[in-house]
Amino acid sequence: MNLETPKKFATLVTQARDVADQIFRPISRKYDKAEHSQPKELRLLASLLDGMNDGAPEAAGASTASKRSHSETPGVRNGSNLSTCLGIIELCRGDVGLLLSMPRQGLGNAAIAAVANEEQLARFKGSWAAMAITEPGCGSDSAAIRTTARRDGDDYILNGEKIFVTSGERADSVVVWASLDPSLGRAAIKSFVVHKGTPGMNVTRLEKKLGIKASDTAAISFSDCRVPAANLLGNPEIDVQKGFAGVMETFDNTRPLVAAMAVGVAAAALERTRELLRDKINGRYEQAPLLLSQAEATLYRLEAEWEAARLLTLRAAWMADNRIPNSKEASMAKAKAGKVGNEVTLQCVALAGAIGYGEDELLEKWARDSKILDIFEGTQQIQLLIIARRLLGKTSAELK
Repeated sequence: MNLETPKKFATLVTQARDVADQIFRPISRKYDKAEHSQPKELRLLASLLDGMNDGAPEAAGASTASKRSHSETPGVRNGSNLSTCLGIIELCRGDVGLLLSMPRQGLGNAAIAAVANEEQLARFKGSWAAMAITEPGCGSDSAAIRTTARRDGDDYILNGEKIFVTSGERADSVVVWASLDPSLGRAAIKSFVVHKGTPGMNVTRLEKKLGIKASDTAAISFSDCRVPAANLLGNPEIDVQKGFAGVMETFDNTRPLVAAMAVGVAAAALERTRELLRDKINGRYEQAPLLLSQAEATLYRLEAEWEAARLLTLRAAWMADNRIPNSKEASMAKAKAGKVGNEVTLQCVALAGAIGYGEDELLEKWARDSKILDIFEGTQQIQLLIIARRLLGKTSAELK
């Protein structure tokens, strides 16, 4: 088992780290204090990233993270899902909110990559897509979605409300989850690409948040919003036997990406804490914890938890690259990394004392930013429930 970063991704990882250190961190506080201001510095960066990714299956962008094989060559492969996670980890050493504000790298792009057909992939290429799942009446239970999509000739008419849509105001389009027939339950839920400016689609407010303030988080209403039938992602047929599986494939792609965000921000906190405590930390990993100072023992434990989260994240992404079902592993990565990201950043603030709590240090900001990573794309509790269902072979109806 080789746990090292594949050599072919070394340049990508180095470039992502440089972006985090030289672009994201210097403007991190600026946009944390100017919530809802669009980071103009990211426009050129996004264009450069597009150029790097153009024609490259192993790229850094969310729009390339897919279970589709880019090569028919047999054998184990390290592909776009793994490279995307590695890039995200490095970029989130700089700033999670700025990463989420990157044009054309939204979670909606990963959703399109996961379930769109070839024609749709070509048509939506280059578009910046947000993802709209959560509703006022359904939080963690995605199957409780009440937004409807009614067929009308060559269109669908959407009605409903979505909340907590990351990049909902800035993105070119939004991937909206809606039900074709609420009486059929989760099997009737499909995802639709709705372009910005479509009549009947309105951003009703922007949320004020604890963290990731550089990223806009919107509430969007849909009132008789007419969307072309060709914008329904994947198979338009309702398959009661398959149930929710088709749409849920989106999460198999996006949950490792969110886990990578948590791994990245935790890595930044650990790295900075080691610098601040360099006179007190001696690297005595061979010693029993009882023989170490409390600060040293805590830091080593956090490093071990971080490494476990990182390996789970890379495993889930690698499985997607190799077309291995990864629903359980994606949830394991998201659950572990989300929890570890929260614990590591908060403990690092505590270890740094008054220095870590002040705005002169990014430790304080990273602690706030990390909280959302244990919530969106499925809360900690939902991930544990999914893992239990997979391990016990239970359906969602049997184990709630």
